[in-house]
Amino acid sequence: MNILKSHKSFGGQVQFWDHVSHETKTPMRLASFRPEGPLRGCLIWLSGLTCTEENFIAKAGAQRYLAEAGLMVVCPDTSPRGLSLPGEHEAWDFGAGAGFYVDATTPAYRDHYRMYSYVTKELYSLIEKEFGLQGRISIFGHSMGGHGALVMGLKESHKFRSVSAFAPIANPMGCPWGQKAFRGYLGDDLSSWRAYDTCALLEDGWKHPHPILVDQGTADTFLRDQQLRTDHLQMACEKAGQRLELRFQDGYDHSYYGIASFIEEHIAFHAEALA
Repeated sequence: MNILKSHKSFGGQVQFWDHVSHETKTPMRLASFRPEGPLRGCLIWLSGLTCTEENFIAKAGAQRYLAEAGLMVVCPDTSPRGLSLPGEHEAWDFGAGAGFYVDATTPAYRDHYRMYSYVTKELYSLIEKEFGLQGRISIFGHSMGGHGALVMGLKESHKFRSVSAFAPIANPMGCPWGQKAFRGYLGDDLSSWRAYDTCALLEDGWKHPHPILVDQGTADTFLRDQQLRTDHLQMACEKAGQRLELRFQDGYDHSYYGIASFIEEHIAFHAEALA
């Protein structure tokens, strides 16, 4: 891992890194905040469509609360970069910046778009090795990243102590964003899509032992457009017996203004689980 730049923040360090990934076979970029003093744990943040490793660090206002909790955060990029795959740069909701945190199986994407394994295996191991945080890692994210966090939290509950999300794409098999991405990355076999759909995973018996925290703004246009399917998540959790703290936040939209408004509570939620 190579440090590209560092900035002091609330006594700790915001840092930007890159490294060559054996999962994606490309350089991958990361951002992190590490508070001063001993670390109590680490949060992995997964960002949404069109985002990079920098969005959360620059916009969420999390550093103060992370420093108070003794937690660091690591934010990976949302897809491999520097490639010219078929259709990769033709739309904002597929390809570059829109990896959807799956391991692709279609011929055009399977060699590089391995974001599920990148986060749950390679990045997870890097955090354990570089910062000595064996078993003290949790995960959260926003929109497409909220989808990734929920899926990884359910399937890798032995690795992630807790999971939360802001406005997650909770049922990608049932919305246009998810259908487009899954067809491009996973092909036409709908049974293979279930491995990356939170609601399907809950139906298939996957659960997390800790309650899941989700914040969803009522003024989110993507909620009204049925891209997020929060109602499906609520029903799937109830049916599966998965504890869910779903909070509808009146008047908040899909932006980082909402994330910044409730990030302190999410950090406290994870700090309790990591303690």
